[in-house]
Order: sequence, then C-alpha cells, then structure tokens
Amino acid sequence: MDKKYSVWFIVSGFLWFVIPLGLLGFLLDIFWPLLALGLLGALAWHYYFQYKLVDWLWHQRTLLPPTAPGSWSYIYDGIYRTQRRSQQRRRALAKLLRRFREAAEAIPDAAIVFRKDGGLIWCNKLGQFYFGLKWPADTGIRLPNLIRQPEFIEYLQRNDFRQSLLLNSPVREDIILEVRIIPYSDDQYLMMARDVTQIQQLEQMRKDFVADVSHELKTPLTVLQGYLEMLSDPAALPPKMLEKAVRDMHAQSNRMRDLVEQLLAMSKLDVAPRDIFEQQVDVPAILHAIEKDVVNLNNDKEHQIEFEIGSAKMFGLADELRSVFVNLITNAIRYTPAGGKITVRWARRYNHYIFSVTDNGPGIAAEHIPLLTERFYRIDKDRNSATGGSGLGLAIVQQALEHHHCKLQIDSILGQGSSFSFRVPEELLLENQ
Repeated sequence: MDKKYSVWFIVSGFLWFVIPLGLLGFLLDIFWPLLALGLLGALAWHYYFQYKLVDWLWHQRTLLPPTAPGSWSYIYDGIYRTQRRSQQRRRALAKLLRRFREAAEAIPDAAIVFRKDGGLIWCNKLGQFYFGLKWPADTGIRLPNLIRQPEFIEYLQRNDFRQSLLLNSPVREDIILEVRIIPYSDDQYLMMARDVTQIQQLEQMRKDFVADVSHELKTPLTVLQGYLEMLSDPAALPPKMLEKAVRDMHAQSNRMRDLVEQLLAMSKLDVAPRDIFEQQVDVPAILHAIEKDVVNLNNDKEHQIEFEIGSAKMFGLADELRSVFVNLITNAIRYTPAGGKITVRWARRYNHYIFSVTDNGPGIAAEHIPLLTERFYRIDKDRNSATGGSGLGLAIVQQALEHHHCKLQIDSILGQGSSFSFRVPEELLLENQ
C-alpha cells in the first residue's frame, strides 16, 4: 500500500469535501438540503467509478486501468499491480511447466501422470507412441479403459508397485516394455515405461546359447566317457572294438575342438568391430591358398571343384574374410554328395564384385533358408550324423559380412543345388581393379 494512503488521508479528504459544503449551506440557510445533496453526489461519484472498475475487470481487454481521482486511483493501481504480479507468476509457472515437459520429452522413457482413480492427467510423446494414448484428447479417461491388457489392469488393481511389470506394447506387439508406477502425491501417480526389447532378446539369446552349447558338448563327452569306461580293461576288448573306440574318440575330440574354435571366432566377432578401411585384403591370394587346401578336404568326396578368381582386392579384415570363404566352401564340400560339382567365383559384376559358392547338391527347402544364419540351427537335427555340423558356420559368415556392410544371399532349389553369395560394395573395392 502506498504510504500516502492512510486513515488520515481518507478522513482529511472527507472533511475537505464536507466542511466547505456545510459552510456554504449555512451561509445560504440551506445547510441540510445542500449537505444531503452533496453527499448524494459523492455517492453517485463513487458508484460511477465502481461501475468503471467492474467494466474494466469484466469487459475491457486492456490491462491498463481507467484513470480515476482520489482514493479510486489507489484502488485501480492496487488491482493493476496485483494483476501484473499474478501475470508474472503465471508466466513463470508456464515457463517452469514448459521446461518440465521438455525434460520429460527428452528422457528415453515413456512418462504418464494419472490420478488415483486412474484418470489420465498428462503423458509425453513416448507414452503416446508405446500405448497409443492421445493427449490432451484422452485427459480424464481412466487408464484401464485406454490400456486394456488384463495383466496391466490387474497390476493397477493390486496397488502394489514395488515390482515392475513386463508388458507388450498394446499398439506395437514387437516392443516389450518394463512398466514402473511411482506414487508422488496423495492422489497422483507417475508411470514410467522403458523399452527392454533388446535386453529381453539378449537374455533369451544367452539362455539359448548356454543350452545349445551344453547340448553340443554333451554328446561327444558322453561318447568319450563311455569308451573310457570300456578302456579301463583294454585286454578284454577285441582288436576291432578297440580300433573303433580310438577312431570314435578321435572324431569326437575333433568335434569338440572345432566347436570351441568356432565359439572363440564368434566371441571375437562379438567384440566391437575394427575399422575395415585400415587393411587391404588380397582376396585372390587368399582364394588361391584355399584352393590348394581344399584338395585334402575333397579326397573322400572327389568333387569337381572349379575356382574362377578375379584380380580385385578390397578393404576389410583378412581373418574374417578368410573365415567367410572357408566356411562357405567347406559347407559345399560337406553337404554335396560325392562326385558333385562345386564352383567358387570371385568375379566383377557391373560396378561391384560378387563372391559365390554354387553346388549341385540336394538343395535346401524354402522354410529353412531364413533360419540358416541363426546360431546352432541345423536342417539335420541329428548331432551324430555324418554331415551334421555345429550350426555355427553360417552364423559366423553372416556376422563377419555385416562388419563389411555385406549381406549373405542364399538361393536354393530342392534337387538342383544351392548358391551362397554376397556382393561387395564399390566403396570397399580398391581403385584401378
């Protein structure tokens, strides 16, 4: 309040109005009529400025108050100053609310605020994306009516939010959400939802990997253990049985060694990949060396193997590319019946190079082709079969090719053979090739 506005200010103003009016009425001998008329005028004056005040507050859009003399100027100015303070507070509150919403939009989780009865108050964009909510259109609607999954409704009704809830997104079933609800006032709750799809997939992959490795090692270990028990008394074994036991144990030990080597190769690939542009790989030299090595692998099968090797070199990782070539060629030799024909090509096609391994083997059914690059997947489920591998070869190939921005292409027709190939992008090829 202004220091000038006080009780004395009000009393002195009233006296300055009444005393001259009373003196004039006394002199004219109309004291009471004139005084009454003056007081009625003063009352009408106050009602007039009261009307202007109401009109300003309810009808005028301007923030500035109308001009008024006397005590009404203090009233108008006081209301104006109060409105200014209230406006400043509203602006500060709106700015704070805007910052809160910006912060809520920046976090990598869905955020939903709702009342104790389930009515929606607010949600960020991720909340709309994961749950199909529409804010502010859905404001006030109960969450059980918007998210109708039974496990979520039961979670809300249980009212015990100490544990999180794993939930599939109601609008995107391929997304797995971890939902947490946090009470933060007597009547309001904050629900946070995080995308844990990759974490759940990795956890499932870990479980499957451990189970598959255990299963892969169980068969050879069982065979070795059985033969070792028989060899506790070698003199009692016939020579042919002893020879078979040694041969089988040697095969099973090689099987375990190959499995361990492939697992180590995959562990190296799982590490953050190196820069493929740091090395220049002499692909023709690698393929010529493999061509000499496959002679020993082909002794039993006696395949007709042809190598068509172009001159192009490329950027990449020599050990990973050699692993790709060896796995694809070895698979063709292993799964093609004896006396088959296998063609290995490293050849230019337009502005890029193609590596392919083509055979005239039994071919692969269409339903198996999308699954061939999964770890431990095998068409022949018999782990003791003559041709059965570990199911890791093509997974290693796929992962190594991804490091080189390539993709394994599998084409096969039952009874006619298969072709495994990949295209090398032009940017990986060395110039002048």
